[in-house]
Amino acid sequence: MKRVIELIKEYINGFKGKKVGFIGCGISNMPIIELFAAAGIDVSVRDKKDNIENLARLRELCVKIITGESYLDCIDESVIFLSPGVRGDLLELTEVKKNGTVLTTEMEEFFKLCKEKKAVKTIAVTGSDGKTTTTTLISEILKASGKRVHIGGNIGKNLLATLDDISDGDFVVAELSSFQLMKMTVSPEIAVVTNISQNHLDWHRDMEEYIEAKTNIFNFQGKNDLLILNYDDEITREFSKRAKGRVKFFSAEKKLDDGIYLTEKGLYNKNELLLSQEDILLVGIYNKLHYAAAIEATEGYYTKEGLQKVAGSFKGVEHRCELVRNKNGVLYYNSSIDSSPSRTTACLHAFENKVIVICGGYDKKIPLEPLGPLFLEKAKAVILMGDTADKIDAILKNAGYRTCYRANDMVEAVKIAERIADIGDSVVLSPAAASFDMYKNFEERGNLFKKIVNRL
Repeated sequence: MKRVIELIKEYINGFKGKKVGFIGCGISNMPIIELFAAAGIDVSVRDKKDNIENLARLRELCVKIITGESYLDCIDESVIFLSPGVRGDLLELTEVKKNGTVLTTEMEEFFKLCKEKKAVKTIAVTGSDGKTTTTTLISEILKASGKRVHIGGNIGKNLLATLDDISDGDFVVAELSSFQLMKMTVSPEIAVVTNISQNHLDWHRDMEEYIEAKTNIFNFQGKNDLLILNYDDEITREFSKRAKGRVKFFSAEKKLDDGIYLTEKGLYNKNELLLSQEDILLVGIYNKLHYAAAIEATEGYYTKEGLQKVAGSFKGVEHRCELVRNKNGVLYYNSSIDSSPSRTTACLHAFENKVIVICGGYDKKIPLEPLGPLFLEKAKAVILMGDTADKIDAILKNAGYRTCYRANDMVEAVKIAERIADIGDSVVLSPAAASFDMYKNFEERGNLFKKIVNRL
């Protein structure tokens, strides 16, 4: 069997004599653009924005650049790589596809190569919440068990552009969003779906489209492949009826005959205690379920020593219920990743006592009504900011919640929190909304919060 290192040369040679286009030149496409241009492939880059990323580097590479409102005019490329945020059903793309142009993505091409050559074990994770933590846990458990692991997709590196780093017997672990899965026609050997809740309805046409996109993580599996599902989530539980291969569940609500389940004592597989509650450093039931999914995904590959090592040392992923500071007896937590009510619900239920919540942001057109009963139960006070502030305020008033404050920006929000907090309180940035109204991304929002808190 060939080492994967030889595949990249074969792959690039397959594009000789063809025009290859890229729509978007951000983090997912740029490494491939560099790879193709260096190999002498006829490359063009298209983007609706005039002020595109990496413009200077693109000019150095001598690729054709088409930007502005007419960026999809006169498409003559044989193959087009789409960035995750670009819909493949745009009218112009639908027309050229009819004429033979192939629409693809980095992850699509990478998984095709892996499936054809059978060189590596592929694991992928999707879901509305917990993707990054579960993906990271799978990777860390495998590495602690002596395996060589490569992370890609939404996090990690561009896998297609770094094929020469991957060898036979390695593991690839990818986090996949609904945007990426919309265009996928190949599935990993092991697929994990953490949960499904309303999300990204500003991009997807409706909830049905969002759910269907998620199913592509297993729609193209074979009979020997494995689908791992959250038994406690009605939608993911129903996915089992559509599975092409084997299915395993994980649960915090049911003792499973074949799957990992959580009790007050810890995580069990049948009657075997794999990890006690005390073994796991991360707090919150949702984090224990991330472990359950990760253990199932690595079953047969992890060592008990490796699993114990990760459980006792893994502090979580940045921006996810991340402890920033203890200032005068008040704990400040950054959970900027919480871009939906379901994520905020999971975050706040990790705390025993009521907390002060900083909430609000970009409106993704998803229902925010669940925040009413949630904040009645879990919030000592709520500080609202961003585009969704008015909506959330109205929801809270209708629910009978009155302890609300308004802030114009993060600095003011943190100052209000500091003023109203008592010793023993926790202040949690959990926006229940995306960040695009005020920030580039959730990382920028979370980093600003941490910077302000650390200056108090």
